[in-house]
Amino acid sequence: MSRDLVGYGATPPDARWPNGARIAVQFVINYEEGAERSIEHGDAGSEAFLSEMVGAPSHAGARSMAMESLYEYGSRAGFWRLHRLFSSRGAPVTVFGVAVALATNPEAVAAMQAADWEIASHGLRWIDYQDVPEAVERAHVAQAIALHTQVTGARPLGWYQGRTSPNTARIVAEEGGFLYDADSYADDVPYYDRRHGRAQLIVPYTLDVNDMKMVALNGFTEGEQFFRYLRDTFEMLRSEGGRMMSVGLHGRVAGRPARAAAVARFLDHVQACPDAWIARRIDIARHWLEAHPA
Repeated sequence: MSRDLVGYGATPPDARWPNGARIAVQFVINYEEGAERSIEHGDAGSEAFLSEMVGAPSHAGARSMAMESLYEYGSRAGFWRLHRLFSSRGAPVTVFGVAVALATNPEAVAAMQAADWEIASHGLRWIDYQDVPEAVERAHVAQAIALHTQVTGARPLGWYQGRTSPNTARIVAEEGGFLYDADSYADDVPYYDRRHGRAQLIVPYTLDVNDMKMVALNGFTEGEQFFRYLRDTFEMLRSEGGRMMSVGLHGRVAGRPARAAAVARFLDHVQACPDAWIARRIDIARHWLEAHPA
């Protein structure tokens, strides 16, 4: 069996977070708007995933103007609200940036860089790679790196495809240039994946402490629920000590006013705790590589 169902078991390693912090908190803003499914990109139909229109169909061979405008809110308004929220508090952020999306909005990229945010790769396109042929996916990874480098001035050191295929982890490990891969939800601390010829550091992500649950049938219905879940996750991991908490956000989701207010309350809660280390994902990766080499 290729799966690791044991991990660190009952004794996770001492994370040794900087300055004796009990928890590392990592905020991600996913930047996907402009790279979603569209016949204008040569896709078979319109986008249907992760928007206010829960359960919307994909319209074959046609555009969905409502869906497009929901995504456009993310880049036009929601991103900037989140940018103001984090920048005004001096809180570091990692952006999971889809290369095609980043290329559509140089002003947003410049703002990310001015704030000293990490811009990791979220792939070439915001599409599902489950059934994409390996050769095509491998080419997309190379194109994502090239376009990301062109748009930002530096190659990405972090990777998160999101909607992966069975080949994604191997392709990323074989590419060899990523300090970390975030395409896992398997732990509360980083770990190494040794299945593909090299020890690839995995800095796992989350789908529960994620605003995508605001636009899911089994998710949060209003900001206070989201805030409580964020707070309770933080306090449990903080009490355990040596853990990492990822928070996933999107401009078109958490960038909406009421949800952004909940994120602001949570960020204020975290910043009031002296034993919390708020870090970019690349900072956590570098710390783990030094403190816990493969």
